[in-house]
Amino acid sequence: MNVLTSMESQVRSYSRAWPTVFTTARGAELTDHNGHTYLDFFAGAGALNYGHNPPELKAALLEYLLNDGITHGLDMHTDAKAVFLQRLRDLILQPRGLDHIVQFPGPGGANAVEAALKLARKVTGRQTIGYFERGFHGMTLGALAVTSNPYKRAGAGTPLPHTVPLRFDDPTDDDEQTVAKLTQTLEAASADGPLAAVIVETVQGEGGVHPSRTRWLQALAAWTREHGALLIADDIQMGCGRTGPFFSFEPAGIVPDIICLSKSISGYGMPMALTLLRPQYDVWRPGEHNGTFRGYNPAFVTAARALETFWEGASLPERTAALGERIRTTLTSSAQRCGLPAPRGRGLAWGLPVNHPGGAREVCDAAYRAGLLLETAGPNDDVVKLLPPLTVTERQLEHGLSILDDALTGAAKMRELAA
Repeated sequence: MNVLTSMESQVRSYSRAWPTVFTTARGAELTDHNGHTYLDFFAGAGALNYGHNPPELKAALLEYLLNDGITHGLDMHTDAKAVFLQRLRDLILQPRGLDHIVQFPGPGGANAVEAALKLARKVTGRQTIGYFERGFHGMTLGALAVTSNPYKRAGAGTPLPHTVPLRFDDPTDDDEQTVAKLTQTLEAASADGPLAAVIVETVQGEGGVHPSRTRWLQALAAWTREHGALLIADDIQMGCGRTGPFFSFEPAGIVPDIICLSKSISGYGMPMALTLLRPQYDVWRPGEHNGTFRGYNPAFVTAARALETFWEGASLPERTAALGERIRTTLTSSAQRCGLPAPRGRGLAWGLPVNHPGGAREVCDAAYRAGLLLETAGPNDDVVKLLPPLTVTERQLEHGLSILDDALTGAAKMRELAA
């Protein structure tokens, strides 16, 4: 611990919330150097949808490495890349009627967003990108420019021009109101010139777990089509089955022009990102957007095996929906008993607002002490966020929800005593 705290930058964050040294992990559990086991409802911030070290993926990776498979490939053709692209086409894109071209922009989600923003401006010849309140898209300068959080934006240390904030779907509005307000905010954002694109998380994650509704998404897609702006879906955290279907926007029946994927696309927590774009927008010149680590072949191997293992049928989305309903029911009961707002979420992504200063952090800290890893979310870290692996067992889910309920009850009692 001494070398970790003395040698690593002050910018570290998760290690402050969970001050231990983790050594091994399997499924939905992590074990530290003291032998303590923790339930993981954080899942690498959504990078471990299939849990830690899924055995089928580990076996494929070990076989590939033992056979001296290519590891670093830039954008060269390799067997591992070909197999992954075939699986992505046959198991994910074609069954959903998508004909998107695949770009490998670099190792992380921000790389996928940067490529999407650059391409939208190149295709349209316009500069301004619309983004939504509470939205989060990454920490590089371009991604920060379409991220709402003022604390994170301030870290840029420089102006972040050519972007404009938009109003996200408000669940208190009816369908007619939400469409009218969306149109109004889009028209106002276009007053100084047409938008190149609009980037959206269909379920906002870091912003506090705010799902958008079908009618609102359909209206957004229709407006961008009508006005020649590209629609960019950031599915980095909420894709790969996190909300149930592989893509979080599927229930709305929309087809984004560009789709950003990362986090769980590798299936194993390894660096990998995709920018999917409709064929007519593939106007890049060779090498116009590139990077050293855009072809990490071990990630192609585990990604292909993840698609084969989890996406050849409908069982995973159905199970995710069923477990999500169990979370909704349990959290609703806990919230009512503790006088908290109703939980928000979809599939296995949920947020529980704790609307008093420091309350969400108190709950997450208490959960950690009891053996459950949770993170906070929202502009003021005022939401307890749950992202259990999609492969979490029913027993593990029940146990984790019980720990969370105890933490909520304890925090509520402390507030009563303080009052």
